[in-house]
Amino acid sequence: MNKDVITLLHGAGGSYMYSLIKEIFYQLNDGFGEINLGMLDDGSIVNDIVLTTDSFIVRPIFFKGGDIGRLSVTGTVNDIAMMGGDPVALSLGVIIEEGFKKEDLEKIVKSIKDTSIEAGVHIITGDTKVMERGSIDKIVINTSGIGFRSRQLDHNIETLRKTREPLRWLVPLNLRPGDKIIVTGSIGDHAIAILSSREGIGFQANIVSDAAPLNKLMNDIMEIGGIADAKDPTRGGLADLLNDWSEKSKLGIYLKEENIPVRDEVRSAVEFMGMDIMELGNEGKAVIAVSPEFEKDVLNELWSNPLGKDAAVIGEVTKDVEGVVMETVIGGKRYIGRPLGDPVPRIC
Repeated sequence: MNKDVITLLHGAGGSYMYSLIKEIFYQLNDGFGEINLGMLDDGSIVNDIVLTTDSFIVRPIFFKGGDIGRLSVTGTVNDIAMMGGDPVALSLGVIIEEGFKKEDLEKIVKSIKDTSIEAGVHIITGDTKVMERGSIDKIVINTSGIGFRSRQLDHNIETLRKTREPLRWLVPLNLRPGDKIIVTGSIGDHAIAILSSREGIGFQANIVSDAAPLNKLMNDIMEIGGIADAKDPTRGGLADLLNDWSEKSKLGIYLKEENIPVRDEVRSAVEFMGMDIMELGNEGKAVIAVSPEFEKDVLNELWSNPLGKDAAVIGEVTKDVEGVVMETVIGGKRYIGRPLGDPVPRIC
């Protein structure tokens, strides 16, 4: 691979994208903000305002269970929510290829509106550009979002003070040995839904994307307390997310494979395609690190919500291992490294 050019892997999460950010973009960090660019989190925080931005290049733009419009709202809303912010407003930047059908654009805008209402956020500004036919693949959407500190986060941080000295937001530095790792539902749904919607893919899966805004769910569990950190396992999946937590907290994470929820259809598709379920992207799931004394109450709250009904404890934070280690279903141990990138390109 030519190291002097950008490849698809550089935008697919995982070690290639992480290296690109550290090598080129990290120089932009000047330390401004309570949570700043140098912390490489889902967003940054200035004066208790969370700001995040994301661009969406999914192919196909309409897929089982959603479309690029729904993704553009849920992705940004969830980035704010995972830091403990309460998302309020989004900007909308749209770059359209010449010749794009107005009918399809209307469908996408309606999806953006419907998902914004579902999440309780507002589209307050935007920008539109059109590029020559063939310059881009149909449509690219950028959404930036702002959110504010909520009373639920304040309550949650106070509950953490009984066992640690946490930062004021949900970040990996809050993790401590013994914290339970919870995933809010089955993994891999979004990536497999995208693959099964693409032309030329030799399988059909009866699965739909899990794309959904998780901000209200996050507020509900922060109301209970004990949440040290949360993150949605998008590009790079569980493997990338948990390695990020381990590296930043300087603690190990021990998983049990048998506890990780995976739909039968997804498992079959993964085996058919020869992929690693741990590296597949999701758009409507969260991974949560919970102080052990709050584990049962947080699980009960998740199970009472349709977006968390399949939640499960999949492991815990520990000093006994380095990095991320998984106990397999056959009783062995498997080291889970940071992936090169998501094995399914252009899923968001």
